[in-house]
Amino acid sequence: MSTNTLSRSLHDVGLAAWFGGTLANATALNPAAAQADSASATGAVANVGWDRWTPVNAAAIAAHVVGSVGMLGSDVGRLTVQTGAGRTALLKTGLTVAALGVTAYSRALGKRVSAQTEVPAESGTEPSTGTPSDVAAAQRQLRLLQWAVPALTGALVVVSARAGEEQRPANILDGITSRIPGLSG
Repeated sequence: MSTNTLSRSLHDVGLAAWFGGTLANATALNPAAAQADSASATGAVANVGWDRWTPVNAAAIAAHVVGSVGMLGSDVGRLTVQTGAGRTALLKTGLTVAALGVTAYSRALGKRVSAQTEVPAESGTEPSTGTPSDVAAAQRQLRLLQWAVPALTGALVVVSARAGEEQRPANILDGITSRIPGLSG
């Protein structure tokens, strides 16, 4: 029996960092930036923090995707014969694509915000009266999207746990025998 430890590790560690980092930045960095000495410093602190997180986040996402592809490759036989396993894999793929899309769009908005390094702001995602209108519009969108990424990646953690349960020998056997007429009950 072969193991897939490297792929599983990349999948899990990458997802943990993607989820945890975005949640930490939404709950801590963005509000903490408001404690800066001035409205311009608030924007600068938030921008520096998110810009420093970006390469780490990109590496985490890459690790997760590489690990996911490796796991999918090793599970393809089981996915085709075990009832429900294919649906779980499709759900994981859909959540991953959605999280990637929201992350990419959030980064594009973040670039718009950080292009003006010391833009005045109330917090990392809340414009002030002195915030330029294009930056303010991006911040208002980011206020919602900062929660969408952890929500999607958190859902991915839950679905991944379900997928792990499907790999228990008894569940594999049940999933395969349920396809055979007369054996399911």
